[in-house]
Amino acid sequence: MYDLNGKVAIITGGASGMGRAASLLFAQAGANVVVADLNDSDGEDVVQLASGSGNEAVFQHTDVSAEPDIKALIECAMDTFGRLDIMFNNAGIGGAIGPLEDVSVQEWDRTQAVCLRGVFLGMKHAAAPMRAAGGGSIISTSSTGGLEGATGLFSYSAAKAAVAHLTKCAALEFARDRIRVNCIAPGGISTPILFGIAGNNKEEVESGLERLQPYPHVGQPQDIANAALFLASDAAAFITGHTLVVDGGATAGPRSAAPKTGRKRRSRFAGPSFERPE
Repeated sequence: MYDLNGKVAIITGGASGMGRAASLLFAQAGANVVVADLNDSDGEDVVQLASGSGNEAVFQHTDVSAEPDIKALIECAMDTFGRLDIMFNNAGIGGAIGPLEDVSVQEWDRTQAVCLRGVFLGMKHAAAPMRAAGGGSIISTSSTGGLEGATGLFSYSAAKAAVAHLTKCAALEFARDRIRVNCIAPGGISTPILFGIAGNNKEEVESGLERLQPYPHVGQPQDIANAALFLASDAAAFITGHTLVVDGGATAGPRSAAPKTGRKRRSRFAGPSFERPE
């Protein structure tokens, strides 16, 4: 496991899904963790699970789209632990769903506020305490939806594409301060957001997710937590401005291009068009 002993991490959206998995994993790796979320009850549960073995966790009620809340979140980390080393801007929503012509301005703006403004605010206010600590790691959650075109999630996809580009820009801005800035682009991950869209039918969601990519595995929150832990750790000390895609090969090509299990294929060579195979 990558070592985070002595480090302080803030994880937004830490009460459920990928944020919950990251909060528990970071604590297991030795970090003191500030769990930030609007979901107070589940956030407090995560804190109880994450505390112990010499590390501490606290919960901070936070709306990532509101700058006063982000300021208060950073102050919570500084007042409680005296430093900030890791900022995981993970909070997000699916937001406006449906045909582009039917998306309301209000739903568009709310999606952008959580998925993009929240990342911007996290970067903006984490920089100063990290600079004072001699460096740090800022990680944000983008999406493969921001890397490829798709219909039905226009505001979400646009925001996630912007997160990936903002990551590159911020990496240049903060490089001199030894603050690394990276993001993770998850593919289909089995999280409560998807359960809600599918009428809380987890089996239906995971059956669909299994067909999304060539690698025979349903993406889990732990897969993203593992990637975040790597980027937060000193093992990624020379990595900045990078989008780490965690999608089981979904963006490598269509699932239909992957060989079928158990099917024997014949090796051959395709030469010039004027040659005929014997």
